[in-house]
Amino acid sequence: MTDIAVTKTTDVVLRSIAVGSMDNNVYLLTSRRSGAQALIDAAADAPAIEGLLASAATDSPADPRLALIITTHRHHDHVGALAAVAERTGARTAAGRDDAPAIEVPTSVLLDHGDVADFDGFALTAIALRGHTPGSVALLLRDPAGPDHLFSGDSLFPGGVGRTSGPADFRSLYRDVVERVFDVLDDDTVVHPGHGAPTTLGAERPALPEWERRGW
Repeated sequence: MTDIAVTKTTDVVLRSIAVGSMDNNVYLLTSRRSGAQALIDAAADAPAIEGLLASAATDSPADPRLALIITTHRHHDHVGALAAVAERTGARTAAGRDDAPAIEVPTSVLLDHGDVADFDGFALTAIALRGHTPGSVALLLRDPAGPDHLFSGDSLFPGGVGRTSGPADFRSLYRDVVERVFDVLDDDTVVHPGHGAPTTLGAERPALPEWERRGW
C-alpha cells in the first residue's frame, strides 16, 4: 500500500501520497467539521487515489464527500488519473483558465488569480503563478492557528522555481512567486510541491537572489 502522510490543521486533515514513475504528490483535504473534500492533482494512479480517499473515512464525524478535483497545471503527469477519479466520484473539476483547454477532461471551474473556493469548513485561494505553464495555479489554505499551507504544483520547489522554457517564462514565474507568494505570506508557510518533500518559505527565502541570477 502507498504510504500516506497525514497533517492536521485547525479545520482540515491533509493526507498525501506520491504516485507514478515521477513520484507526483496527490493531496486530499478533508474538512474536520463537514467532511467536504478537495483533491489536488489526480496524478497517475487511480487505485492509489481511491485508497487515499478511503483512508480519510474517519477524518470527520460527517461522511466525507469529494467536492472538487483541482489540477495545478496541464502537464500529463498531473492529470493521469483525473478522468477515472472524476467519473468514479462525480466530483467537479477545476484548473487555471489558461491551462484548462489543454486538459482532456472537461474543466467545470475555471480559476483566475485570487479566486476562492469554499468547501464548507475551509477555503482554498487560487494564486496564479505564470511561467511553468500559462495557467499554473497554487492553492493557499489559511490556518487561523498557523502555519498556512501552499500547494504549489510545479511552480515552486525546495531549491527553486519550476522548469520554464525560456527567459521570458522564467522572469514571469520568478516575479509571480516573489510578488504573490514571498512578499505576501509568512516565513512559516508550508510549501507542498508537486514532487518531493515539503519546505517552508523561510527556508527558501534567502536563496531568492541566487534563483534570479541563475535564471532557471
